[in-house]
Amino acid sequence: MATTERTDHADAESSPTTHTTTTHATTDDGPDANLMGALSYVLGFVTGIVVYLVEKEDEFVRFHAAQSIAVSAILFGVSIALSVVGTAVSAMFFAGTGAFAVASLLSLLLGLVWLAVSLVGFVLWVYLIVRAYQGTTPRIPVAAGLADRMV
Repeated sequence: MATTERTDHADAESSPTTHTTTTHATTDDGPDANLMGALSYVLGFVTGIVVYLVEKEDEFVRFHAAQSIAVSAILFGVSIALSVVGTAVSAMFFAGTGAFAVASLLSLLLGLVWLAVSLVGFVLWVYLIVRAYQGTTPRIPVAAGLADRMV
C-alpha cells in the first residue's frame, strides 16, 4: 500500500497571495501529484479539464487543473477581445482614406499588444508547469480566485 506525505506551509518571505505546497513522497498506484499538477497546464484547458474530471481527491492537483482552466479561459477571452478590436480597426481602415493613418497606427499598436499578450502567456505557461512540478502552488490573481471556487 502506497502512502503520500504532504506538508503545507506558507513562506514568510512570499507574497500573501502565494501558498506553497510540497509533496515529499509519491504513490505506487499512479503518477505523483506534482506531475499531475504540471500536466494539467500542458495543453491548457484541455488537460485542465481532463485532470480536473479524473482527480477527485487531491486538492493540490484539482487546484492546478482548475487554475489551468481559468488561465486558459482568461487568455482566450483576451484573444477574442483583441480580435474584435482588430476587426474594428480593419473596418476603419476600409471606411475611408482619411482614416488610413489612424488605422495603420492602431494596427501597429494592436500587433504590439498581441505580441506582449502572447509572450506573457507563454512565460506564464512555462512558469506554471515548472512550479507545479516543483510542488508549489503559485496563485495567479484572477485565475486563482476562480480556481478556488471550482475546487
